Amino acid sequence: MSSPEPTVIVEVQGRVGLITLNRPKALNALSLEMIRALGAALIAWREDPGVIAVAIRGVNKEGPFGAFCAGGDIRFFHQAALAGNPELEDFFTEEYALNHLIHTYPKPYIAFMDGICMGGGMGISQGASLRVVTERSKLAMPETNIGLFPDVGGGYFLSRCSGHLGEYLALTGRVLQGREALSAGLADGHIEAQRLPNLWASLGSTPFENGEAVQRWVESHLQSAAPAAPWPMAQVNAAFGQASVPAIVAALEAAASDAWAAETLATLRQRSPLMLHVVLEQIRRARGMGLADDLRMERNLVRRCFHLRPGAASETVEGIRALAVDKDHSPRWNPARIEDVSPEHVAAFFEPPWPAFAHPLRALG
Repeated sequence: MSSPEPTVIVEVQGRVGLITLNRPKALNALSLEMIRALGAALIAWREDPGVIAVAIRGVNKEGPFGAFCAGGDIRFFHQAALAGNPELEDFFTEEYALNHLIHTYPKPYIAFMDGICMGGGMGISQGASLRVVTERSKLAMPETNIGLFPDVGGGYFLSRCSGHLGEYLALTGRVLQGREALSAGLADGHIEAQRLPNLWASLGSTPFENGEAVQRWVESHLQSAAPAAPWPMAQVNAAFGQASVPAIVAALEAAASDAWAAETLATLRQRSPLMLHVVLEQIRRARGMGLADDLRMERNLVRRCFHLRPGAASETVEGIRALAVDKDHSPRWNPARIEDVSPEHVAAFFEPPWPAFAHPLRALG
């Protein structure tokens, strides 16, 4: 019997470490096994003088590229939360440590974000020294749709978008096409997808002098000019700069004759009311935090997501049930309305579950 293919393919070609996410049926959704494989490769290559740069891509059912990473394995989250599986805790601790490793990596780390790149996929690409998109790219942090928050450093990188764009993307989960990601500051360059296989092959066959030369080579194939933003930035700032979620909703209602405002309002009304409030607070706090402190805060938040109301009562477990398990797309949010979320509901998420000396991510610099 042939052994199953690895879910992460790790190889060194020439002087470049090449990583391929290889779980196409799940759109390369990250498992704990995959997170561990990624971390092990990056730590080994960090000290290896034979590896001067790293590149990462995904595969789809047809072959290389076409899908990057759809996020964390939410069906695993659902099963693990209901079963009390301790690997759920390991998953988030190790995933966030991996995100930190990527953001602080001392060698060029180039992410080819072709196809879907959401949630956990953003976590392993936003810290890259070069973020490459194509006409097939679909970027988003859609966690409020499953009763979660934009984690994996989402507080850090979304809060650094211009104006209040970060709040807009975090609360609505809007999907960005490739060139739109350039406009949002969430990608560095664009290339036609059909050119990726040759560019990838050249990474292993070109005699690069150093890591910077690898990155310059890839950059020379990219278009970096960002188009005009497709969202009305003045309206985004006016609405999402408000002090609270009810105030954001009121601002959108006041402008509801405008198509963008009406569509945005309708989207917010479908999201978890509780997590909209939590996410607004998360982004606002993260704006004043460094990466390590943001990841520690997010580790606290995700613990609360699964344990403030354990098992099936968790907003996150219910959101995943509705989207990915029963697929009835009718989550029973609790509280049910944006207006019913109290400051106490929100504050509970930000109470640290651990003392600082025992925090699972205390060692992050």
